[in-house]
Amino acid sequence: MGHNVFETILGAVVLALAALFLFFANASADLHKVKGYNLTANFPMVDGLKDGTDVKINGVKVGSVAGLKLITDPGPSQYLVAVSMTVDPSIQLPTDSMALVSTESLLGGKYMSIEPGVDDTMIKTDGSGRVTRTQAPMRLDDLIGQLIYSGKRGDSSAGAKPAAAEPAHP
Repeated sequence: MGHNVFETILGAVVLALAALFLFFANASADLHKVKGYNLTANFPMVDGLKDGTDVKINGVKVGSVAGLKLITDPGPSQYLVAVSMTVDPSIQLPTDSMALVSTESLLGGKYMSIEPGVDDTMIKTDGSGRVTRTQAPMRLDDLIGQLIYSGKRGDSSAGAKPAAAEPAHP
């Protein structure tokens, strides 16, 4: 009988610690969507980006991604991804700001990074604001593939000996 009581108490302690851990993780994760004005930006690809992803300036969260939509622009031969973001209303961005999809770590977490420009005019905060300068994310698998294939081409030409010039006959 005493053994069952001990297991019950131990199970309750484990459940209480798990609940405490979940509460702490939720409080420190800062997963809320930022309320503010809407911005849009068009990208050729947005690997790893999804609704609710952070929008950061210099590593500080200033917004969140509100939605992704596939569009054809300017014609059916080119597909782009329209990313809509919500940015804190206290942040005013110059019209020459650049948006890019950045990687948090080698494990592949993504976020939207905005690099403010230097222009005197600011992007409209009435919901029709648009970031026109964008940069697609760099894909690690593509970079590794380029490194491997460029290394193979370089090795095959490195082992070849230059043709010896034939002596001139008088």
